[in-house]
Amino acid sequence: MADVQIHTLPRPISPTRKDVKLNKYSSQLTQDKVCVYAVIDADDIEKPQIGISPIWWEGNPCNTHLLDLAKAVKEGCKEEDLVGLTFNTIGVSDAITMGTDGGLPSRDIIADSIEAAQHYDGNISIPGCDKNMPGCAMAAVRHNRPTIIVYGGTIQVGVRHVDCPEMGYSKGDSVNISDAFESYGAFAVGKITEEQRFDIVRHACPGAGACGGMYTANTMSSALEVLGLTLPYSSSTPATYGEKLKECRRAAGYLKKLLERDIKPRDILTRNSFLNAIAIVLHLLAMARAADVELTIDDFQAVADRTPYLANLKPSGRYYMEDLHRVGGIPSLLKYLLAHTDLIDGTQLTVTGRTLAENVADAAELEFGQPPQDVVRPLADPIKRTGHIAILRGNLAPGSAVAKITGAEGVRFQGVAKCFDSLDGFYPALAAGEIKPGMVLVFRYQGPKGAPGMPECHALTLTYCSQGPTGALIGAGLAGSTALITDGRFSGASRGFIIGHIVPEARLGGPIALVQDGDMIVIDSEKRTIDWDVSDEEEARRRKEWESSGKGALTVRRGILLRYARDVAPANVGAYCD
Repeated sequence: MADVQIHTLPRPISPTRKDVKLNKYSSQLTQDKVCVYAVIDADDIEKPQIGISPIWWEGNPCNTHLLDLAKAVKEGCKEEDLVGLTFNTIGVSDAITMGTDGGLPSRDIIADSIEAAQHYDGNISIPGCDKNMPGCAMAAVRHNRPTIIVYGGTIQVGVRHVDCPEMGYSKGDSVNISDAFESYGAFAVGKITEEQRFDIVRHACPGAGACGGMYTANTMSSALEVLGLTLPYSSSTPATYGEKLKECRRAAGYLKKLLERDIKPRDILTRNSFLNAIAIVLHLLAMARAADVELTIDDFQAVADRTPYLANLKPSGRYYMEDLHRVGGIPSLLKYLLAHTDLIDGTQLTVTGRTLAENVADAAELEFGQPPQDVVRPLADPIKRTGHIAILRGNLAPGSAVAKITGAEGVRFQGVAKCFDSLDGFYPALAAGEIKPGMVLVFRYQGPKGAPGMPECHALTLTYCSQGPTGALIGAGLAGSTALITDGRFSGASRGFIIGHIVPEARLGGPIALVQDGDMIVIDSEKRTIDWDVSDEEEARRRKEWESSGKGALTVRRGILLRYARDVAPANVGAYCD
């Protein structure tokens, strides 16, 4: 799809204060320092200094282009008479680290490094992948200097070069990263050929940008836009569109106005702004805590109960983030919701210096139907009348668990447990035909302390869901006849009857540690319960046996994961470390 220059932004609001010293922080730390004269022209020493923080890494599409975006941000700083100084932090990508114990800790490492690296007068962070966004936001509220976040952008859609009728696709159809994970399961059971599998892998990621559906990166960037920490359209503009470079260059102009008005992240992030943005449980809880904003896991259920599911986006829908951008992006959706519901508080301040409602006042109106568009459904005809997040509790998750239920997979599941104490055992079991309809796959010791690091089970969900009604080994209807529960995490790209974030986690002796193969488990998203059918006497016997087994012992002895396991809080409060 060609670059479409359809979106405009309000000009930065005029400053209300003329006496603000814009370099009040850098002047105390860097002026008249001998080292600074080696890297900054003498004429620029008294100018405000802006930290530019790309979460850059060459090794994956989400982050590979962020240094180029940082250069455009720096050009914008120069045009605004600001001194942009670029420093990098770790560019961790869940597409590469998935299933490993370093994924979630990367969020806090990113936050810590931006907070600690340099004390500039302001900051422009440029995140790309899942944990990058909350890491940048947590750093912003801790540091609390004028800050703008520029999302690296979504990837454009790939195109299939080979027919794959076994999975319902033809040459020329779209393909994306979740298709690659699904294709593994299909290939493993002989459903597709090696040529068909390689075509998907080869073309799912055609260039720079984060995974193209409403997966974690695009969901988090949408949340940041609604929170007011990014410029309008930042979340939906594809990474390779010219609009993204323009956004980078003009970010400095908006940041200068924030400096002049002394608007900081904690002025923007309020309880209502978080309620506006509720989407990703784990990260928003951690971000709210960093901002000293009261937010609990039950707030997510309250918002989900009154918020319809409107966007027909992958993983459960048809379209991609690029398609949402084409019809107006988050601003057009917000404008529609502000006009027709009380779901959004439009008075919340944003990094433009204007309110959320003012930002979207000139956004394009959503038109419904096909044509012109069916990416977003009208309120009168939602995909689902409530949100897809359900907070569950029961004797298997006394603290809580999080279900992502669209309704397509059903609302209740009852089945027998098949337990895995690590992710490694799943693939041999899949290949051996040991996973049967009616099973609840239990993945444990995957929590914040248990792995440690709370790795994602995303590839597992897409693999087992991919088999469909004609899967050679799994059998007909596996996606609808199998559930998966864990004390770990799922990616935003996951789909199916999946339950994560079970608290207490297995390593702390949560009930999930005591489940055995064959136990009956009942999940009911309407009643919001998750229970297992074991007597109190049997549970007590198993607990005594578990306590003497040593399974709760730490598996690491040194380094960041030891510190993480020691300090991290439970998932239902955000898995924070401070």
